[in-house]
Amino acid sequence: LTAFKASNNKYVPRAVLVDLEPGTMDAVRAGPFGQLFRPDNFVFGQSGAGNNWAKGHYTEGAELVDQVLDVVRREAEGCDCLQGFQITHSLGGGTGAGMGTLLISKIREEFPDRMMATFSVVPSPKVSDTVVEPYNATLSVHQLVENSDETFCIDNEALYDICMRTLKLSNPSYGDLNHLVSAVMSGVTTCLRFPGQLNSDLRKLAVNMVPFPRLHFFMVGFAPLTSRGANSFRAVSVPELTQQMYD
Repeated sequence: LTAFKASNNKYVPRAVLVDLEPGTMDAVRAGPFGQLFRPDNFVFGQSGAGNNWAKGHYTEGAELVDQVLDVVRREAEGCDCLQGFQITHSLGGGTGAGMGTLLISKIREEFPDRMMATFSVVPSPKVSDTVVEPYNATLSVHQLVENSDETFCIDNEALYDICMRTLKLSNPSYGDLNHLVSAVMSGVTTCLRFPGQLNSDLRKLAVNMVPFPRLHFFMVGFAPLTSRGANSFRAVSVPELTQQMYD
């Protein structure tokens, strides 16, 4: 959410990037936004979790989690007023589901009075055909019920359908799905980043949205969504916007 100004007049995100294998981290660092992040905040293992929740939660992930917590502590100490944490992870793999929920529980132990919000990507056979995804998701949801304050559920199947039906993409890539996720995350956090009366911080958002402490799983909707070629000449009506929000 926040960015701080470094000595060379450059804004650096307070983000910690974690994985159990180096491949994705190398891709991020080599990509167009690689120079945006602080190099110390890339924390990764070498072996991967192999889509195995137990490896992420109890073995490989447990070995790396203290290193991650050191970086989280350092970033937390640099904050003037720490509201809470936002975790972005998947529920279908070994690292995001297994190690992600381990990290959430450890942060909850260390910062019990801070808010914990997660953007959790729910798996779908349309996007990935890994056979253990339902098990990983089931094990993760139990952890999120206990340790998260707000969980924004992002459904991979819904993203895929939006790309196919609304955006008219015949073969959606992970980049297309991630573009939708980034738009939703930006929309959800707008009230936290700009002045306003409603949901102005993570705690107020939870007060307004969560009826019971364990019932904190939100579905997200976003509109308007139009295919790239139709943006310039398409008029959008209120009924159409409402339909898209719940479609």
